[in-house]
Amino acid sequence: MAAAIALAEGTVPRRMTALARIWRKRCASPPADFPRWPLERISGRVNDRLPSQRAPRAARGKETPMPTVQPKAIVFDTFGSVVDWRSSLIVDLTAYGETKGVKADWAALVDAWRAAYHPSMDRVRKGQQPWTKLDDLHRASLDHLVAEFGIKGLSEADLEHINLGWHRLHPWPDSVPGLTRLKSRFIIGPLSNGNVSLLLNMAKFAGIPWDMIFGSDLFQHFKPDPETYLGTAHLLGIRPGQLMMAAAHNNDLAAARSCGLLTAFFPRPGEYGPHQKRDTKAEADWDIVATDIQDLATQLGV
Repeated sequence: MAAAIALAEGTVPRRMTALARIWRKRCASPPADFPRWPLERISGRVNDRLPSQRAPRAARGKETPMPTVQPKAIVFDTFGSVVDWRSSLIVDLTAYGETKGVKADWAALVDAWRAAYHPSMDRVRKGQQPWTKLDDLHRASLDHLVAEFGIKGLSEADLEHINLGWHRLHPWPDSVPGLTRLKSRFIIGPLSNGNVSLLLNMAKFAGIPWDMIFGSDLFQHFKPDPETYLGTAHLLGIRPGQLMMAAAHNNDLAAARSCGLLTAFFPRPGEYGPHQKRDTKAEADWDIVATDIQDLATQLGV
């Protein structure tokens, strides 16, 4: 009733105007072959008036402060954003090597393994090889690097165990408590280049409270292909503008925004250890810029 009166009097609650401002930030529309939704259908009622046509703020009366962004679901980049892949793998592989009596520069191997991550996915994205899930791409890179580093004494079972190290990554300290808070109000899940089994096993290992797993094998595409972002919104039955992408990587957020998603950035300056050269700060006017996932929950009013 209050909303109806407000609309009739030419005033609009802050939440609606905030949503309208967010939509004006969108850089691009979804592809032609994906369902589109008109602006006026967001939440069934969006203020599409120009600022000059709106009632003066003083006439709206005293308002209760509300978060400026209220998505229906939030999906998270996972490697580096939610879990600390580098430290986790270095500790895991160092300990495993000691039990097997295998000596290697495990830190250098982990860094080289991660460096092979994007090139291996790009070969799939560019059609140079058929669809291949991330577990198998990781294994191919591992086999190559073990030979390159001259590591001896590893059996097939050892290589399989090492490859599954990506399933045993530890979360950053704020991740689980922050996600638990967000889960109380929003649908949450990973939108990651990992395959479903990898992300599911990781969640069980690390205690990450996802509602749903959005692995790349659901779409047979890797980010930043639009099929991943738009496909997630489609599976959830919501519009792209009702879905927020949260990540510690600016390029991931740029691709999500180009598909119409809301965006949230929080830095992970220790992701690459001493090799960190990017993503130390927000590089665009993302809808939310937080210090970590706990702060993201706070800014969203949870």
